[in-house]
Amino acid sequence: MNDNPARGITLMLAATMLFACMDALSKHLAGHYSVPQILLIRFILFTLFALAIARPRSIRQAFRSHHPVLQLLRSVVITVEVGVFVLAFRHLPLADAHAIAGVAPLLVTALAVPFLGEKVGPRRWAAVGVGFIGLLVILRPGLTVMDPAAFIPLFGAFLWALYQILVRRVSADDASTSILYMAVVGLVTMSVIAPFFWKWPDLTGWIFLLMLGVIGSIGHYLLIVAFQMAPASTLQPFHYSLLVWATIVGYLVFNDFPDIWTISGGGLIVLSGIYTFYRERVRSQ
Repeated sequence: MNDNPARGITLMLAATMLFACMDALSKHLAGHYSVPQILLIRFILFTLFALAIARPRSIRQAFRSHHPVLQLLRSVVITVEVGVFVLAFRHLPLADAHAIAGVAPLLVTALAVPFLGEKVGPRRWAAVGVGFIGLLVILRPGLTVMDPAAFIPLFGAFLWALYQILVRRVSADDASTSILYMAVVGLVTMSVIAPFFWKWPDLTGWIFLLMLGVIGSIGHYLLIVAFQMAPASTLQPFHYSLLVWATIVGYLVFNDFPDIWTISGGGLIVLSGIYTFYRERVRSQ
């Protein structure tokens, strides 16, 4: 592992920018094609990417896992999570969906207690509470007509948090093994479902679908390299830059800009998440 935090942070920022572009493509494509069809093309390209990473080893060795059942469960969870967020982008502006999804790290803290047996101190519980206050500010229950679509990214955030818990449980496996499981399970699942929803794309549709898969694969690769360059505790706060990129891309492409409630609530979520990461880093030291 190379010790280059500055380069790791740069790669993290580049990866989140690509993810925002990928989400914009997903939002556009979701208006024309079904979610399973979009995911099928995405997982085909992601599988090719995973096989390229696993190339130094045989496929049989690459699939060798200390926790095969958990790997399968983790892969199913992330497949559903990706589909949930594509659906969320169809109904919500990018910035709104990502602001709500920002509670995922706080959910990880909460879920780590029953699933991983971790101890969470009062300061981190306070940060979780502030983050959920931020979520309520965005949703504004009782103050206005709450958009039911807001619960879609909230469910996605729960799945993303559960996925991260499962990632910790299978951490004994090589990263290439985890990526390969995720890619192949997603590909097999969507290969069964997508034909029932298939709509043959035109040339422009194919270009956008292929761009989605390529950008997503490059983004994941940059993310992997970033974590090789710098510790997770250093990089995780910069993951919130995705909200900034999503706001910029959403405004430039779809002319969507979050209202003051979303900005305020998202700010509370981001601050509480960064503080949670800070406390985890202090505790680990």
